[in-house]
Amino acid sequence: MKRFLTTLAAGALMASTGVYAAAPKAVSLDQLLDMVRKAQSAESEVNKKREAEFRQARDQQAALLKSVQGDLNALENEGDRLKAQFEANEKELAVLEEQKNARVGNLGEMFGVVRERAGNAAASIGRSYVSAQFPGREKFLEGMAQSKALPKLDDLKQLWLELTQEMTQQGKVVRFNAPVVLGNGSTEEREVVRVGAFNLISNGEYLIYSPETKQITELARQPAGRFLDSVAPFIKTTSGFTDLYVDPSRGPLLTVVVQEPTFKERLDQGGTVGWVIMVILALGTLLIIYRIIALTLVGSKIMAQVKNPTPGNNPLGRIMAVYAANKSADVENLELKLDEAIMKEVPKLEAGIGIIKVFAALAPLLGLLGTVTGMIDVFQKITMFGAGDPKLMAGGISTALVTTVQGIVTAIPFVFMHAVLSSKSKALVQVLEEQSVGLIAQHNEK
Repeated sequence: MKRFLTTLAAGALMASTGVYAAAPKAVSLDQLLDMVRKAQSAESEVNKKREAEFRQARDQQAALLKSVQGDLNALENEGDRLKAQFEANEKELAVLEEQKNARVGNLGEMFGVVRERAGNAAASIGRSYVSAQFPGREKFLEGMAQSKALPKLDDLKQLWLELTQEMTQQGKVVRFNAPVVLGNGSTEEREVVRVGAFNLISNGEYLIYSPETKQITELARQPAGRFLDSVAPFIKTTSGFTDLYVDPSRGPLLTVVVQEPTFKERLDQGGTVGWVIMVILALGTLLIIYRIIALTLVGSKIMAQVKNPTPGNNPLGRIMAVYAANKSADVENLELKLDEAIMKEVPKLEAGIGIIKVFAALAPLLGLLGTVTGMIDVFQKITMFGAGDPKLMAGGISTALVTTVQGIVTAIPFVFMHAVLSSKSKALVQVLEEQSVGLIAQHNEK
C-alpha cells in the first residue's frame, strides 16, 4: 500500500514536474496530497485565466470580423455606386462624343477652308517681294496648311496677322539693306527700294527676287531705256510723287520685258537682206533731205528772180539771160532758145527724184526676197529637225517678217516723198515755163 501511494505521489509529481520542477519534494503522503491539491488548484487558476484570455481574444476577433465585414459591405456599396456612376458617365461621354463629332463636322469644313487659304497665302507670300524684306514668313503658313490637326486660336490669329502684314506692305515704298547677288555670282550689301509687292530697285537698276533661292538677284539684262530712265529719279525721291514702271505680275512680266530685243537686235533678225534695205533707207532719206533743201532754195531764188529783172544765178535767171542774149532773134527762134534753156534746167530740178522712186519700188521687193529666204530657212529647219520646237523656226520667221516690215516701212515714205518732190519740181518747171511764155509774149509785143 505504501508502495502504491509512493508510486501515485511520484506520478502526480511527475505530471506536474514541467510546471513545478523546482517544487519541494514531499516527505509524506499528506504533504504529497496537499502538494497535489495545490498544484491542481494552481493549474485550474491558470486554465481559467487562459480560458478568459481565449474568450477575450475570441470576442475581439468577432468584433474585428464584424468591423471588417462592415467595411467590406461599405466598400461593396461604394463599388456598386461607382459602377453605376461609371456606366452613367459612359453614356454621357457617348452623347458628348456624338455632339463633338457633329460640331467638329461643321467646324471641319471651316478649318478646311482655313488650311486652303493658308496654303494659298503661303504660295503668294513666298513669291511676294515683301518676303525679300521679311524672309521666312511662309514657313508658318505652310505648316498650317499641311497640319491635320485643328488649328488653334493662336494659329488663326497668326494667319490673320500675316495676311494683314502682306496687305499693308503692298501699299508702301520701303528702303532696306539686303545682300544682292550680282551677275558675276558675288554678293554685295546694298540699299534696296521695295515698291509695294511689285518691284525691287537699286543703283538705278531693276532687281528680281527669287522665291526658290530666297535671294535678291541682279538682272542679267536690264529692260529698255524707256523703262529704266525713271528708276534713278524714283530712288532719289523722298516725298511726293514720281513716275516709275511697275510690274503688276510681280516679276514674270519684268523677266519677259528684259528679253525684248533692242532696235539693233531687231535689225539683225532681218539678216543681210534687212541690212540692204536699211542702207537703201538711209541713202534714200539723205537724198530726200538733200532734194528738199535744194528745191526749197532754188524755189526761193526763182521767186525772188520773178521780181528782179536782172538775171541771177538761178534757173529763171539763166533763162532770162538767154532771153537777153537773143532779144534780136525772131519769136520762133527765141521760143526755141528758151525751150532749150528750160530743158537744161529741168534735169537739175528733177535730179534724184527718179532714184527715190526706184528705192520706193526696190524696198518692198527686197522685203519680199527676205520673206522668201526666211520661209526657205523655216522649211529647211522643219526638214532637218521637225516641227516640234518652235524656237528652231523662230529665226527664219523673224527674217521673213522683219524684212517685210523693213521693205514696207521704207517704201511708204519714199512713195510719199517722191510725190511731194515730183510735184514741187513740176511746180518750179511750170514757173519757168510761165516766165518763158511771158518773155516770148513780151518780145512778140515789141
